[in-house]
Amino acid sequence: MQRSFLLNLALLLVLNLLVKPFYILGIDAGVQDAVGSAAYGTYAALLSLGFLLNIILDLGMTNHNTRHMAQHTHLMGKTLSGALGVRFLLVLLYALITAITGFVLGFRGAQMAVLGWIIFNQALVATILYLRSNIAGAQRYKQDSLLSVLDRVLLIGMVGWLLWGRSSDVPFRIEWFVWAQTIAYGVTALVALVMVLRIAEGVRLAWQPAFAWVVVKQSFPYALLILLMTFYYRIDTLMLERMLPDGDLQAGIYAQGFRFFEAFNMLGYLMAGLLLPMFSRLLAEAKKSGTAAAVDIQPLVLLAMRLVLTGALAVAVFGIANAQGIMDLRYSENTTLSAPVFALLIGCFVAVCTTYVFGTLLTAGGNLKYLNWMAACGALLNIALNLVLIPRMQAEGAAWASLITQLVTALAQIGLAASLYAVRVPNSLWIRSAIYAAGLGGTAFLAYRSGLGLLPQLLVFAGGALILSVATGMLGRKVLQEAVLLRPGTRA
Repeated sequence: MQRSFLLNLALLLVLNLLVKPFYILGIDAGVQDAVGSAAYGTYAALLSLGFLLNIILDLGMTNHNTRHMAQHTHLMGKTLSGALGVRFLLVLLYALITAITGFVLGFRGAQMAVLGWIIFNQALVATILYLRSNIAGAQRYKQDSLLSVLDRVLLIGMVGWLLWGRSSDVPFRIEWFVWAQTIAYGVTALVALVMVLRIAEGVRLAWQPAFAWVVVKQSFPYALLILLMTFYYRIDTLMLERMLPDGDLQAGIYAQGFRFFEAFNMLGYLMAGLLLPMFSRLLAEAKKSGTAAAVDIQPLVLLAMRLVLTGALAVAVFGIANAQGIMDLRYSENTTLSAPVFALLIGCFVAVCTTYVFGTLLTAGGNLKYLNWMAACGALLNIALNLVLIPRMQAEGAAWASLITQLVTALAQIGLAASLYAVRVPNSLWIRSAIYAAGLGGTAFLAYRSGLGLLPQLLVFAGGALILSVATGMLGRKVLQEAVLLRPGTRA
C-alpha cells in the first residue's frame, strides 16, 4: 500500500504542479489584476458564500461514497442509480437556500446575478467530485488524477485568451471568468460521467425513496463535518466583506494572500484524497483479519507525515521569510497590506497538511462524532476570533484567526488518532522536525542577507532544504526505498 501511495502521489503532484499553480497564480490572480481588488473582493465574498452552503449539494455523500466504494466496488452501479436522484433534489435545495441567504445578507442586482452563476458552478463541481469519488474508490487513481486537472486546463486556455490573447479593448469583466468556469466544469462533469458509467457497467436512473433516505442518513455525519470545517476555512472573506466599511477592498487584500496559500494547500488536499480510500481499505482489512488497526496503518501514517512535515515546513519558512517579495512578484497594488496576511496564512500550511493526514484517517474510520465536535469547536473559535480581530486588524486579523484555529484543530486530531487507533508520531520525529525547521530558518535568513533576487534565493533555499531533510533524517534513500519495496520500517 505504501508503494501505491508513493507512485500515485507522484503522479498527482506532477500533474497538479504543472497546472494548478499556474491557474491560481497566473489566471486567478490575473483576473484580480484586471478587474481590481474591490470588484474581485466582492466576487470572493460571493464565492465564499457558495462554499459555505455547498454542503447542501452533497450532504457528505462524496466522502462516504469514497470509503464505501473502496470496500464495495461491485455495488457502484446500484449505489449510483439511487444517488443521482437524491443529488438532483439537493441541487434545487442548495440553489434556493443560497439565493435567499445572499439576499438576506444584502447582495442585490448584478451581485445576485453573479451569485446565481456561482450556484450553478458549485453544483457542477459537487457533481464532479462525487463522480471522482467512484473512480478513486475503485482504485483508478490515474484516471482520477487526470480528471483532477482537466477543468483547470480548460480554464487556463479560455481565461488566458480573454486576459491576454484577444485584440478587443473591452475591459475584462468578472462575469467572463464565472462563465468560463461554467463551460470548464460542464465538460469535466461529462467526461467523469462517461468514465464512471464504463466502470459501473450499467446504471439505471431511478427515484428510490428508501435508498435515498439510507444514503442521506449515512452521509449526514460527513455533511456536518464538511460544513463545520468549511466555516473556519471560508468564512473569513465573507465576514471581512460584510463587517467593514471598505469590506470589498479588505476581502480583495485577504484574497491576495490566501491565493498563494491555496496554491500550496491543494497539494495537501490531493494527498488527502489519495489517503482516504487507502486508509479505508487498510482499516477494513484489519477488521476482517482481527488485527490491531495500528499494525496496518502506522507505516502509511508515518510515511505521509514525513512527506508532509518535510514539504510543508520548507514552504512555510520560505514563505514567511519572503512574504513581501512574493507579493511584489505577483501583484502591483496593496502588497504591503497583503504580505503579512500571506505570512500568517502560509504559517497555517503545516497545521492544515497535518490535518489532511490525521483527519483523513479519522474520516476513513468513520469516527465522525469526535471529528464533528472538534470541527464545531474550531468553527466557533474562528468566528469568535474574527468578530474580535477583524474590526481591529482588518484582513490581518482574519489571518490571525485562521492561524490560531488551524493549530488548535491539528493538535486535536493528532490526539484523537492516538486515542482511537494507537497511532502516534514518535517524539524523535517531532525533534527532527524542530531541528529541520530551525535549519530552514537559518538557510532562509542567510539567503535573504546575501542580497540575491527572489528566484536565486529560492534555488539556494531548496538546495539547503534537500540537504537538511537528509541530514536530519526526515527523508532519505533508505526510508523511501523501504516504502517502495513494501518493507514497512518503524524508524522515525
